[in-house]
Amino acid sequence: MSGLLVAGTTSDAGKSLVTAGICRWLARRGVRVAPFKSQNMSNNSMVCADGAEIGRAQWLQARAARVEPEAAMNPVLLKPGSDRRSHVIALGKPFGTLEAGEYATGRAGLAEIAFGAFEDLSSRFDMVVCEGAGSPAEINLRGGDYVNLGLARRFSLPVLVVGDIDRGGVLAAMFGTLALLSPEDQALVAGWVVNKFRGDVGLLRPGLKSLEDVTGRPVLGVLPWLDRVWIDSEDALAAAGWRHEAPRGGGLRVAVVRFPRASNATDVDALAAEPGVTVSLTADPDTVAAADLVVLPGSRATVDDLRWLRSRGLADAVTARAAAGRPVLGICGGYQMLAATIHDDVESHAGTVDGLGLLPTDVTFAGEKVLGRPTGEWRGHRVEAYEIHHGTASRAEAESFLDGHRVGSVWGTTWHGAFENDGFRRAWLTEVAAQAGVEWAPVDGAPGFAALREDMLERLADAIESEVDTERIMRLLDNGAPDGLPFVPPGAP
Repeated sequence: MSGLLVAGTTSDAGKSLVTAGICRWLARRGVRVAPFKSQNMSNNSMVCADGAEIGRAQWLQARAARVEPEAAMNPVLLKPGSDRRSHVIALGKPFGTLEAGEYATGRAGLAEIAFGAFEDLSSRFDMVVCEGAGSPAEINLRGGDYVNLGLARRFSLPVLVVGDIDRGGVLAAMFGTLALLSPEDQALVAGWVVNKFRGDVGLLRPGLKSLEDVTGRPVLGVLPWLDRVWIDSEDALAAAGWRHEAPRGGGLRVAVVRFPRASNATDVDALAAEPGVTVSLTADPDTVAAADLVVLPGSRATVDDLRWLRSRGLADAVTARAAAGRPVLGICGGYQMLAATIHDDVESHAGTVDGLGLLPTDVTFAGEKVLGRPTGEWRGHRVEAYEIHHGTASRAEAESFLDGHRVGSVWGTTWHGAFENDGFRRAWLTEVAAQAGVEWAPVDGAPGFAALREDMLERLADAIESEVDTERIMRLLDNGAPDGLPFVPPGAP
């Protein structure tokens, strides 16, 4: 059984992207490799070809590995519905809920599902590259852990720990991560990778040497800061990647409302990748009022996030835009908020509530989740998408927009991923820019979104190949962690 666990000192340290980079590097060498994450906590998900729902990051990693994404690659997906409850997806299908108080103790059944999925992948692939979650030093959760060292111990996987130097304190974070682990867990931690470094690596080397001396583990690489590698992020922290310099002349300014329970907000990544389009997250009514286009993204808690929208004055800003003929786009949960009424006895159990009334449709939530990979067209442009929702909008006497509606400058659809279709995205943005009175047009020869994603994966693999000791990585994959790695006190309390 050949495998490796990529852990991190923190969330958003770069585990997802390092895992993707290693998968692409191995695929280039002709290795049949699969990505794996036992448990992912994210509201950014994707529908596989067979209808299974998995974390968006594992879908990207499968693309990096050049294999078909499947449920076994992310057997447990937790989708936070509130601060104390998560909806559980197991092997791609709804499985129930997990309360905060059950998190440390109620996961034994989920662990066995995850371990079974890992064994399944290991039987069908040459190597499995696993991604951890959060930090392995979250010792309060170690007892029921099956995604970090619980997984590594079960299958004797060597562990590579990634640290984000851009945040500062990375050497202390690495040492502290190791020093809080039990001797048995420490025996599997085989090396370090520094991520997001900018500057002269020579200035860092004395610190790296000290880290190696005090931990007895080698630093296997220093990865540089790589611009525009935020596509398909799973953490909200990574949304900062949407922000970039506004083009000369202003361009098209897009404001995406930062819902507390935003879901599949990766929909706007394709907008942000378009030359001349600037995308930012906001919870400020003035920013919503000033933008050329406002997007209400998906939500894991539509009624609750609509209540929040009203409490912050954002609903008034959105309705004022619509009244003035200025563009508003709602996607999935955001589309549902634009409806006349929402009847929800499933997600929020709120019964019937008023929507924003900007589209002449009514939304009803059903117990069975809709998962699919729909196709269609708009203005002659083919659109491939995916859908994940409980709420369904009724048909209305209004212009169709994909599976939804358009009235004047207000647009709504439940389809995720639609804007990754280059022709559709550019044609739609051209129409929206005209509605907003902005002189914007697609740039001739600009790369498509799929090409940008592929370039990102290639650059990740290039960085792994040039900046990481890949010979040692291959030895870890083949042979596991070396014997005799020293214990660093004090160890787990």
